[in-house]
Amino acid sequence: MHGRPRKAPKPEEEAASVAKAQKLRALQTQFFSFHHNKIHSPSQTHLRNRKRKQKMHGRPRKAPKPEEEAASVAKAQKLRALQTQFFSFHHNKIYTKEAVELSAKLLEINPESYTAWNYRKLAVEHYLSQPDCNPDWIKSVLDDELRVVENALRQNFKSYGAWHHRKWVISKGHSSIDNELRLLDKFQKADSRNFHAWNYRRFVAESMKRSEQDELKYTEDMIYKNFSNYSAWHNRSVLLSALFEKKAEGFLSKEKVLPEEYEFIHQAIFTDPDDQSGWFYHLWLLDQTVTTDSPLLASSWPGHGYDVFLVEDRCYNGSAFSPFTALHSDSGSFPIVLYFNQPVGGVSSSTVTVECGFNKNEDLLWKPLSASNSQTARVWVAHLKIPSSDLLSTVEVSVGHSKGIISTRGFEYSHPSMFSFKVHVQPMERDFSQVSVAESISLREENFKIYGSQSEESIINSFNQLSIKNGHESTASNWRSEALAKEIECFRELLSLMDCKIGKLTLARLLMAYDVMSYPFANKLVHSEEVLELCSDLMKLDPTHYQYYKDEHSMVLLQKVTSSKESLLQHCFQYKDSVSSAICGPVCLRLNNLSLSRMGAFEKLLWVQMLDLSHNELQSIEGLEAMQLLSCLSLRNNKLRSLTALEPLRKLKLLRVLDISYNQIGDHSIDTTRYLCSSPLSHSVGSESNKDETVTSDVALIDNWEAFYIFKDFNLNQLEIVGNTIADEKFKSVLVKIMPKLKQLDGKLLG
Repeated sequence: MHGRPRKAPKPEEEAASVAKAQKLRALQTQFFSFHHNKIHSPSQTHLRNRKRKQKMHGRPRKAPKPEEEAASVAKAQKLRALQTQFFSFHHNKIYTKEAVELSAKLLEINPESYTAWNYRKLAVEHYLSQPDCNPDWIKSVLDDELRVVENALRQNFKSYGAWHHRKWVISKGHSSIDNELRLLDKFQKADSRNFHAWNYRRFVAESMKRSEQDELKYTEDMIYKNFSNYSAWHNRSVLLSALFEKKAEGFLSKEKVLPEEYEFIHQAIFTDPDDQSGWFYHLWLLDQTVTTDSPLLASSWPGHGYDVFLVEDRCYNGSAFSPFTALHSDSGSFPIVLYFNQPVGGVSSSTVTVECGFNKNEDLLWKPLSASNSQTARVWVAHLKIPSSDLLSTVEVSVGHSKGIISTRGFEYSHPSMFSFKVHVQPMERDFSQVSVAESISLREENFKIYGSQSEESIINSFNQLSIKNGHESTASNWRSEALAKEIECFRELLSLMDCKIGKLTLARLLMAYDVMSYPFANKLVHSEEVLELCSDLMKLDPTHYQYYKDEHSMVLLQKVTSSKESLLQHCFQYKDSVSSAICGPVCLRLNNLSLSRMGAFEKLLWVQMLDLSHNELQSIEGLEAMQLLSCLSLRNNKLRSLTALEPLRKLKLLRVLDISYNQIGDHSIDTTRYLCSSPLSHSVGSESNKDETVTSDVALIDNWEAFYIFKDFNLNQLEIVGNTIADEKFKSVLVKIMPKLKQLDGKLLG
């Protein structure tokens, strides 16, 4: 079964199976007896009554009166009789007047009967296909459908099937839609927040060619009647998004519209700070303010002006090169990494040109780095092949000079950029007298020392080259910064009047957005300490959402650490052993003991080859795949709960040393944290592998398929996994099978 031979059960297994079947039959017999005789235990009755008393959408549920219960029973009997007759007509494809009228009666009682709506569609198609069909007859048939829908909506105006059927009828193009807005007004007076009616209204407005400005005025009127109308706020955001996309056609720009919208939303928020509708709309406004329409290239590796020194299977003294730009490569290539400010697609050799004397641009294959197998990502990588002989060459990279790079929001990359760097390939004899037969790299405290002044200067010079400078940002961001500054002042005033959790969260978001907006010019995050304090307060005030605030705290802390060369230097240490073949840049970025629960600021960390993330609270390392130069990584003493949490590391082709010891891998029998269930049958982990590749011959690998699909592409020399529940001797033997090139496991040499 499923490719596995079925084994004959052992006698004790067969006896246990028979006993289980007998017990199941006995339980079923007793259960059906209770069910048939309507016998309910006291605990069941108590549970039923308790559920009846619970609130539904904020409204208390009352126990039905005897006459209501009798009416419900009669309705159910009538419904069953209608259904029996209806299904007979439907099965035999009978579309007589009597049959169609019966389906209408059924829908009046139960508007959620999708089969009945589909039957009426088939009946309409049958009538319209008759040879004697004329325009008046068509109109009559479709008008009958609209009446049936209206009657059904009077029973339940939140019926999905009814609204979909009405849209289908109108889409036929034979019915007048002038009456549709009047009908919608009736339903929206009954429930102004009915999102079905709002969705249908957008369809009607588009069909009538009704202008977005007229619809904006309508949403404004509805909001003034009830600030808590979330559907109206949502509809407003949909309409404005459409207008922003048409700015080239003469519509208003964000610069003019958003400040007015901020003033509008303040009326709702300050009137009732506890209502969530206004806050959601304010969050949408903030996203529109901060996010630029056209995608931008945020950073790259190598950076502009870099001198990249490539060392193939050798090492160097460490003083000759910058630790940012020296790279060990045993694959005959090195990565070029492009980091955009938002996910984009269309990155290829036709939209990104790489000119150098030793490689052809058309030979480069650009790949997206994302958690899924999507063809859009913020990070793209291509590997540039290098000759084995001496080389000194300039490489020029042009991004977006040809159209084709498009964001997931549909905007083109409209600000072409260019950066260049030099590549040095020099033969350097390795001093084998300083290297033991089995090299061991340990990212522990005793193995690091503080950089000297000469090395610090090298790091500072390299840090200034990390980011891409986009000259247009200065003028484009002026109105954004001004809008954010006004909002910060407004919410400081609100918090001075009351202690509001969502107000504190919004202020934190505004402060971070303002810092990010002004960072390219101020070169520092002015409000990071205040934001960290706000996140800490929120963790105490709102423990239900503790993990969310903790993640935000971690992101802000990382932005602070990487915001300036001075703060970054405090976390850069020199590894004691500068002659190891597994590492080339002995600088290690140590972000250990920071209580991080989430990683970020990757656009500032593309240069890192050694990274120490030990003694944090990481449950996920999503995004780490952007750090293509990583050769040594310590995740010791974190909270990783499964092997699938390591999936981002599969894309790090230069990774040689990995420490995942003392995590929680294997503690939980069911992994509830992974985003997709990874298996040999899934389209996520291992989907790019050869489909003919199987491991069915090895039972140990079958039982550990997660380990196989995570580790099979690794090229590790050294792995530490001790301290995890999963790390018994049997599992270690599986790892050795999966990674035959592994030299050390948990500090022990492998033969």
